[in-house]
Amino acid sequence: MTDERILIVEDDEAIATGLSLNLKLAGRSASIARDGDDALRQASDEDFALVLLDINLPKQNGLEVLAALRAADNLVPVIVLSARDGEFDKVAALRLGADDYVTKPFALAELLARVDAVLRRAQSVATNLPPPVLVTCGELTFGDVTIDLGRRVVTRGGEEVKLTHLEFELLVFFVRHPKQVFARGQLFHQVWGQSAGSARTVDNFVGQLRKRFEKDPEDPKHFITVRGSGYRFAP
Repeated sequence: MTDERILIVEDDEAIATGLSLNLKLAGRSASIARDGDDALRQASDEDFALVLLDINLPKQNGLEVLAALRAADNLVPVIVLSARDGEFDKVAALRLGADDYVTKPFALAELLARVDAVLRRAQSVATNLPPPVLVTCGELTFGDVTIDLGRRVVTRGGEEVKLTHLEFELLVFFVRHPKQVFARGQLFHQVWGQSAGSARTVDNFVGQLRKRFEKDPEDPKHFITVRGSGYRFAP
């Protein structure tokens, strides 16, 4: 397994040390930040493959750190760790651009599997998808939106739209499958690469795409909800 450096943002010394040791055993190096300020400093100084981010942190909490990362256009994959299992924290983390949310206490094997899944998604684009709707030198288009697949750059009306890795993957999947209805579970399997997951996760990511690409997110024309079934993309 390749050496992929991961930033662990955790103020509990025992948890941070344990995670670091197990990641090293899995062939990855790790750096530890004990508070939100230190996390942002390290993330600005080094390109990490992934961030494991606790919510309850000194100085700046995890949600504030995540918001600051995304505001700085740092799209590093982030798995949020939290002792709080409330829906509000999960929704907030996903809306801020988290790639996954794990509740403490967690099984170490499960967390490492989620780390593997997120890193795989970040390293490669699915190869089992059918040809895109409209391809022009590696581009997909709909409306005033252009997706440069090679550079992974999305523009709307000529202006670049910053997306997280998963937002980009979900957008591309939709555009490559126009007019087809996909259940949330199907989307989770195809885009997240997991056999099961929270429907709320998919809903929040679709909501983010609507906010970025719909003229009126409350009355979407592209990312359509099909009641009782899932979602359909209309070019």
